[in-house]
Amino acid sequence: MTRPTIEEVAAAAGVSRSTVSRVVNGSSSVSPEALAAVQDAISRLNYVPNRAARSLASRQTNAIALVVPEDTTRFFGDPFFAAIVAGISARLTRSDYVLNLLIASDDPGAKMTSFVRNGAVDGAIIVSHHTSDSFVDRIAEAVPVVFGGRPVQARPGDYVVDVDNVLGGRMAAQHLIDRGHRRIATVSGSLTMPAAVDRVQGFREALAGAGLQPAAEIDGGFTEEGGAEAARRLLSGGAELPDAIFVASDLMARGVLRVLRGAGVRVPDDVAMIGFDDSQVAVAVDPALTTIRQPMYAQGEAMASVLLDVLAGRDAERVTILPTELVVRASA
Repeated sequence: MTRPTIEEVAAAAGVSRSTVSRVVNGSSSVSPEALAAVQDAISRLNYVPNRAARSLASRQTNAIALVVPEDTTRFFGDPFFAAIVAGISARLTRSDYVLNLLIASDDPGAKMTSFVRNGAVDGAIIVSHHTSDSFVDRIAEAVPVVFGGRPVQARPGDYVVDVDNVLGGRMAAQHLIDRGHRRIATVSGSLTMPAAVDRVQGFREALAGAGLQPAAEIDGGFTEEGGAEAARRLLSGGAELPDAIFVASDLMARGVLRVLRGAGVRVPDDVAMIGFDDSQVAVAVDPALTTIRQPMYAQGEAMASVLLDVLAGRDAERVTILPTELVVRASA
């Protein structure tokens, strides 16, 4: 059987083709009688609108871009991104929108910026952005954008979904302080990213409140190898090892653990450790990580929900802050 056409729907409903088109595209300029007739004809004929034709007419693509200014190794190797994408996808399954994934990799943003600005998507979600990622401003000028995490350059009218990273960093340090540790170091994420800066801020605040100074602060870049290199620096520094370390992601913590174990340093007997994320890495390592849980899946859902509200013209929260939570396991 051939697929029914819009003309056949119009004939069955006794209205013009343009009236059927207005009904299909959600226009309110249709009489109740015509609306009922068209809907009945659509149901009887099992008519499915041609999405491509509707996109051309309405200038809508029913597509959303997830923009990730990272290389593919980090994107596919970090469980944070997997959870975010899962949350976004789950929310979009309850809508008419599909997800386009745009990973910057070695591209400085030119190709993805052109893709977005040329009308390929209706809106964008931007996560894991750095101070050098100026191209995100050009994307935000072209389509509605929701930022996953506090943007580097805040603008009036931005939509943001984030966790309280300052509080998370403070909770991590306070837990170590409460356990009696006094020489506490941190392995931060890349300090070109607001999330990393905020976690360090919370860490410093907790130490200052206890009259302590950081034993060391090393940028681990939010990668496992960056965490491993940070541990090597701590071991080779010549100074006394810290008695506790706050590592600002579970993935980095795995790298720190690997190097410490290889050097014969026991966790938590010699050095206590706390991570951040509560990803599957936290329970896969030995010892299992005490960590700060951030609701990554819920972040993805919330980002998609906010963007869908914006695209539909509904009121949306400008800033959504989700809670963090201390999860105590064996490492601290």
